[in-house]
Amino acid sequence: MVKAPRSVITGAAMEGEVALLENLALAIDDGDLPFEVPRPAGFAPLPEGGRAMVFPEIAGRPLSVAQLAGMATSVAEAIAALHSLPIGVLAETGLPTYSAQEYRERRLSEVDEAAATGHVPGSLLQRWEDACEDVRLWRFMPTVVHGDLLPEHILTTGGNVVGVIEWAAAQVGDPADDLAPLLAAAPEEAMDTLLEAYGAARGVEDEHLLARAVLASELAILRWLMHGVRSHDSDVINDAVHMLEELAAATEDAEPIATIGVAPEMTAAETTPPPAGAAESVRSFAAPGSGAIPLGEPAPEAEAEPQVRLRSEEEGLDDDMPTVELPLEDED
Repeated sequence: MVKAPRSVITGAAMEGEVALLENLALAIDDGDLPFEVPRPAGFAPLPEGGRAMVFPEIAGRPLSVAQLAGMATSVAEAIAALHSLPIGVLAETGLPTYSAQEYRERRLSEVDEAAATGHVPGSLLQRWEDACEDVRLWRFMPTVVHGDLLPEHILTTGGNVVGVIEWAAAQVGDPADDLAPLLAAAPEEAMDTLLEAYGAARGVEDEHLLARAVLASELAILRWLMHGVRSHDSDVINDAVHMLEELAAATEDAEPIATIGVAPEMTAAETTPPPAGAAESVRSFAAPGSGAIPLGEPAPEAEAEPQVRLRSEEEGLDDDMPTVELPLEDED
């Protein structure tokens, strides 16, 4: 497989990814991760500057929504293993590391920035500001996160997770971010299994994990909106505005984000199964391509550019996917 950046910014992100992949390979060899990651086998200079990465293809097919119900436990255990890695695997990679407080501040900054556009309904701004300012939500232990864990970035074989690709958005941050896109895609019956299996595998109490996943899913629309604003793309802006209006209507009488999945009469260590409304919120309003643009910081136009990869003809091409892949036909 060949992966080449299309801009200076994506090239810098790929260099951090390469450094991380080397560290993750060591974790795999030590038995700390139950899946494979791309292992760089070599590099080729590009005429326009930078370099392309060459790596052996990981055997497996992208996870489908239909598979999630039957594979929720396997997927949850794979994510839990990633989140259990020492944060030192990101050391000297150039990839970002945030404390829980810094992450909360970045979320709030993103809400403030989007509010300045005038496109966000007031009810949503209040809902998100309340969640960002509720310190109970942000008492979590930052972990290594993939940062763009869409189902198509998880490779499976025979009902097991065998690989995870596209690590350029990895960071030390909120573990809820990796669950949000999967909960958005998961069928209703898979949602509880995914959360329960993840909690059992991690063995870490985090009563507001689901609440932050819901928040991340809702705020994903802001990434889409701000991408449209920065790139001056009226179609994207209009699409995001429509999604925001739908979300405002759907959450008009919804419970506050901070209480999702938590019963008020219970102690901080006890949780209740997530309500159906939480599943609908996560599932219905994840913006397209949201995982590629970090929250809380202005992203240059070029940051939204896809990277070029080659995908096998068997998988076909999809204009909505950020990359395409094809196998190399020979060693040259």
